[in-house]
Amino acid sequence: MNRGKPLLSAARNHSRRDAIQRRSIWHNPASWFTSAQSDSATDSPLAVRPSTTGPTAPSFEDRHLSRSTPIAAAIPPTPTPTLAPTFNSINASEISHFSRLSSQWWDEKGEFGLLHKMNPVRMEFVRKKVISAREDDDGWSFATRKEARKDFGQSWLEGMDVLDVGCGGGLLSESLARVGGNTLGIDASPSNIAIASLHASRDPFLPFIADEGGLEVANPPASAASSRGALRYRHTSAEQLHAEGRKFDLVCSMEVLEHVDQPGEFLKVLGDMVKPGGHLALSTINRTPLSQLLTITMAEHVLRLVTPGTHTYDKFIKPSELLAFVRDHMGGESVWESDGDGLIDGGRDGGGVGVGEVRGIVYDPIAGNWKLWKDGAPGGTLCNYMFHMRKRADAV
Repeated sequence: MNRGKPLLSAARNHSRRDAIQRRSIWHNPASWFTSAQSDSATDSPLAVRPSTTGPTAPSFEDRHLSRSTPIAAAIPPTPTPTLAPTFNSINASEISHFSRLSSQWWDEKGEFGLLHKMNPVRMEFVRKKVISAREDDDGWSFATRKEARKDFGQSWLEGMDVLDVGCGGGLLSESLARVGGNTLGIDASPSNIAIASLHASRDPFLPFIADEGGLEVANPPASAASSRGALRYRHTSAEQLHAEGRKFDLVCSMEVLEHVDQPGEFLKVLGDMVKPGGHLALSTINRTPLSQLLTITMAEHVLRLVTPGTHTYDKFIKPSELLAFVRDHMGGESVWESDGDGLIDGGRDGGGVGVGEVRGIVYDPIAGNWKLWKDGAPGGTLCNYMFHMRKRADAV
């Protein structure tokens, strides 16, 4: 037996994890404007904070926010879109990792098997939010109370522009296009885009549009999309689309937030690209001892369901941190509609009222599938969770 190979593999995984942590710069928003005047290396936005692991990892606020700095001073004004992004949240080590795995995207029993099983549940969560909003927009009155409400059926995204950020091999993008969405899937890995395009091109029933040169055009003609939707892919970043001034009715980013650098800035870019009245839907992983046990210890190192080194515990984000960031740094209730009771961890861990809804998504190993946790039931968000919020129609 060659005992050197496991040791070499472990060394490579530790090396990759260290590289990710070195590149994952959790900025203090105030330092984005003061670093040029500061003589201290620790004030520089390029300074890497000491990495921590395990349940004692620093909070999202400690890594992103300055409690002593007024919010108005910490939030940069929205820049006028240009053809080049002002920052980049892409982590090169993460992209390299997923590029090596790109050929396995459509193997339902392989590396991404759990995501294949999660996809229907993610779609159902988004469907309920979109249909509920469209029904609300239709309004209700005594005069129309007896009229049949529109049945959106299998085309519930009809007429809507949809963006899937970090689309990977296209699992979610294809599903969004099949229900009528004029869908654009983007990814920072060219090999992921190649696999997604190849898979889509082989399905004659999928409304896939392969633009000339394999690039999605910035302003496709209106006739390009039909009521059955359309699907395009583009090798680019969310920051680049934001710089181009693109807007969408639905922006999705599933299992991406825990893999980017500057997650706060990344979130603001996603939010800026949502049209008034549109939706932002995310899925990510909570930072708890249970999530570390299940997603890293068990899934990566014991059961080998996922390649070791795929996740970095420090980059997981608590729901309370996400809600607080939206409230304090993305406009809160002045930009986003309230959803449910809006309490952040029941008033603990940052407390107060936020916007958006958090729903746990739990894997049942006996049934072999994922389930949305009952709304309001405790414990469901200890590991994986979904997040949704809708932009106000009068938001500017």
